[in-house]
Amino acid sequence: MELTIRNVSKSYANGVQALKNINLTVPAGMYGLLGPNGAGKSTLMRILATLQEPDEGSIYLGDIDVVKQKDKLRESLGYLPQEFGVYRNVRAESLLNHFAILKGIMNPPARKEVVQALLHKTNLWDVRRQKLGGYSGGMRQRFGVAVSLLSNPKLLIVDEPTAGLDPSERVRFLNLLCELGESSVVILSTHIVEDVSELCTRMAIINKGEILLEDEPLRATEELQGQIWRRVIDKEDLPELERTHALISTRLLGGRCVVRIFSNGNPGNDFTPAEPNLEDVYFSTMTGHNKQQAKQAREEVAL
Repeated sequence: MELTIRNVSKSYANGVQALKNINLTVPAGMYGLLGPNGAGKSTLMRILATLQEPDEGSIYLGDIDVVKQKDKLRESLGYLPQEFGVYRNVRAESLLNHFAILKGIMNPPARKEVVQALLHKTNLWDVRRQKLGGYSGGMRQRFGVAVSLLSNPKLLIVDEPTAGLDPSERVRFLNLLCELGESSVVILSTHIVEDVSELCTRMAIINKGEILLEDEPLRATEELQGQIWRRVIDKEDLPELERTHALISTRLLGGRCVVRIFSNGNPGNDFTPAEPNLEDVYFSTMTGHNKQQAKQAREEVAL
């Protein structure tokens, strides 16, 4: 099972073109969609979830036409948006049972078995009788996953799932997604590079409605070997360095700036080689310093 997106575009009435000729092939497993706020990620996710229609293009999940066979797609779809409401005064087990009825699981013994299995799977069994208003952010996210899994989805879409989670909840939630990716297409839409680096076997970087890079995170990182350089400078020297070098990221450290630049050769000026990471891939692609590699990667995918 794979998801095929071809020539998908979407514009809004205010003239904003949210998506521009998107082409992606998403295999089973965890797939990361990286981009800043406003890049077009949520628009693409809503189209995949059949909540919006593209202006043009085609989308297939296996042999299911996502645009024309919405009801059939929804039978195989799980969707966890960035924000979703819950009934705060209802116990988790009761609400999950209610959603199971809405999903058509009418046989009480079968429904009980499904609800209990999902509460165990999402590590909510011990708090199943607690009201949702008392759940932490991570617990609510895991409850959302439990709801999305009621249909045993072949396509699971999660939009900015770890925003606002504390470190322990984030790890627990990402482990759950990784487990789900063993049997489904799971699309993780996020602006958090670390989430994609840890989980996803393939990824795409999107900005201003366009795919800038599509690759394997590990391969994209390896392709930057020898091209990332690091130096610690005083903050007042940053404007001059930005003018003379391909700056891709800065971090403050003890009142000074740790800068990373993109350069095909040794830039001199006390720069030292740095081991590239996925953040370097992301920032160098977003700033345009890695355009040639992005173009090459897209051509290889097309072949």
